[in-house]
Amino acid sequence: MQVRTLGTTGIQVSRLCLGAMMFGAWGNRDHEDSQRIVHRALDAGINFVDTADVYSQGESEEIVGEALVGRRDEVVLATKFHNQVGEGANRSGNSRRWIVRAVEDSLRRLRTDHIDLYQVHRPDCTTALDETLGALTDLVRAGKVLAIGSSTFPPSLVVESQWVAERRGHERFVTEQPPCSMLVRGIEEELLPVTQQFGMGTLVWSPLAGGWLSGNWRKGADTPASSRSERLPARYDLTDPGNQRKFEAADALGALADEVGVSLVHLAIAFVLRHPGVTSAIIGPRTLEQLESQLGAADLEVPDEVLDRIDEIVPPGTTFTPADAGRRPHPRFSREARRG
Repeated sequence: MQVRTLGTTGIQVSRLCLGAMMFGAWGNRDHEDSQRIVHRALDAGINFVDTADVYSQGESEEIVGEALVGRRDEVVLATKFHNQVGEGANRSGNSRRWIVRAVEDSLRRLRTDHIDLYQVHRPDCTTALDETLGALTDLVRAGKVLAIGSSTFPPSLVVESQWVAERRGHERFVTEQPPCSMLVRGIEEELLPVTQQFGMGTLVWSPLAGGWLSGNWRKGADTPASSRSERLPARYDLTDPGNQRKFEAADALGALADEVGVSLVHLAIAFVLRHPGVTSAIIGPRTLEQLESQLGAADLEVPDEVLDRIDEIVPPGTTFTPADAGRRPHPRFSREARRG
């Protein structure tokens, strides 16, 4: 497994990152089976594991922590905070109050004394970036966190975060984690140039577009059912014109993969890794079989003529539906905010 440098940190990470969102109640409820997936990934050369406190309400972190007992030093371990964990007020967001609680909970569940990459899972318009970066800087100085990153931030906020860090003397975000796939290409237009400009590592999530590029979404086949479609119906509802166009594109990409003699899964993952601004692609297998089907993708080189064909099917910068961007519109974009 080839490695790339994580931004300007000097940390070497594998081109594939094992995402743990499907470990636990959101996907695979069998802890031992999920741990086998972790061990198989490490044995295959993956040294980068990404999870979040919200995934199955901490269960994913617990599974990863169990799996890494005795192997923690092999892994660059990343997790995230922001979303609601548990019940009650002040158990979410990007405030100092929540960050200092959330990191201790994650450290306990992960059975470690430090997190290699601690990421803000989503923006929080109610909390100043100065507040968030200040709290994260204190965690770095305390040795509980080695590096910090953002996830699914718009380009303007990525720039503002860098500016605030410089002006206020805080640690800066060294990574950004956006959605990207052959069907979700919005980051190519502005975000990737911005992260490249600031020397940030870019860790793309959902390279299979939430299963749309698994090879199962093809004309003439039954519509696949999954836990993701139940949690995120806006991304899968075929009555939505954007999703219908996405389905047409997924079928055309499947036909292209058939034509060039590779699996659509391998083509999808290799496509995102082909961009020089992408550091690592986060894969999120629910089963060992799914992991095995994805491992070889890092070794596939996509020729320019195939990239040109992909561009014809899904033009660069395209995102078919707002739900695929992975973030909610800013509250100031609401009807009420616009009209006063």
